[in-house]
Amino acid sequence: MKNKFGIRLKECMQEKSVKQADLAKHLNVSEACINYWLNSKKQPTADNIIAAAQFFGVSTDYLLGVSEY
Repeated sequence: MKNKFGIRLKECMQEKSVKQADLAKHLNVSEACINYWLNSKKQPTADNIIAAAQFFGVSTDYLLGVSEY
């Protein structure tokens, strides 16, 4: 299964007009960390996935590419 987290995260960021710096601050991670996730160079922790899903109002399954909503 191809990693869709970076793709879905980018879509959510674009839809809500959220910048990497703003998301990084909210999730208490570096901007570089967000960039790694967006480019599928590193994987987020479970806590970061949950926090990102809550921030964007989507399910963790959606961010992970398991479901379409």
